[in-house]
Amino acid sequence: MPDVTKTADAAVVATPSVDAPAPQAKPEKPRSLWGDAWRDLRRNPYFIVSSVLIFFLLLIAAFPGMFTSASPTAGDLVKHYIGKPELSKIGSEGWLGYDIQGRSVYARLIYGTRASIIVGICVTAIVTVLGGIVGMIAGYFGGWIDALLSRLTDIFFGIPFLLGAMVVLQAFTDRTVMVVVFALAFLGWTQMARVMRGAVITVKQADYVHAAKALGAGTTRILFRHILPNAMAPVIVVATIALGGYISAEATLSYLGLGFAAPTVSWGLDISAGVQAIRTSQHILLYPSIMLSLTVLAFIMLGEAVRNALDPKLR
Repeated sequence: MPDVTKTADAAVVATPSVDAPAPQAKPEKPRSLWGDAWRDLRRNPYFIVSSVLIFFLLLIAAFPGMFTSASPTAGDLVKHYIGKPELSKIGSEGWLGYDIQGRSVYARLIYGTRASIIVGICVTAIVTVLGGIVGMIAGYFGGWIDALLSRLTDIFFGIPFLLGAMVVLQAFTDRTVMVVVFALAFLGWTQMARVMRGAVITVKQADYVHAAKALGAGTTRILFRHILPNAMAPVIVVATIALGGYISAEATLSYLGLGFAAPTVSWGLDISAGVQAIRTSQHILLYPSIMLSLTVLAFIMLGEAVRNALDPKLR
């Protein structure tokens, strides 16, 4: 017969105390809009592919000497452009062949990346700041200020972008990188101003903005601490997509002979020169066109990924 006393004592020991507090799960920290966006971006294959391409392009633009030792401007007419590219000699001077002046196509592709990336980044930064300021002031204050700035924006918006840039560039005899950046930024800020104005008009109706006004917060504090951080999402999306468009616009202007001029190395100049030999040496036109297309595509893919991550309606 089993010992009842020992069995009861064992049951008492095995039974957990009623008064012992149960372990509580650690509350999950709430994520912000940017935290959710970053989590979605890390899972988006378009973001990963475009980020890798853009990082590689930035590396080429910053350190072109790491990828080729050939000069992009040194020409040798003995190296006939009709000869086929030496595709087996990866990274060599004649890997992608030579152009009409005997210059290495591969070296010009590498060094042409710098001009395109600089133009795209600089123009995007200028139009984002300028258009953002104009749109934020117009959207927040409204009234006659909004009417005046909106009409000014409409005037610039009515000018065809490429045609207006051509007219501006014609006023300069020395078309350097900064001149091309100025011409594109002079007409490109209008879209950013409209996007920022619409975002500010939406955000300024929020309860936290009215609460900040009721607590006596100044206009500057409200604009830069409450409105601007919450109105930047659509601006970032538009700026990312527009960056690829500015690179394409620079190449178009250079192709037409109104953008960069020699000795500046540009994909647009190489595409223009490649047209002259399109029947005999298609590689002169093909490779800079592929490089330009990949660059524009990378920034457009990045902008689409950012748009999907920041737009709650698409989740």
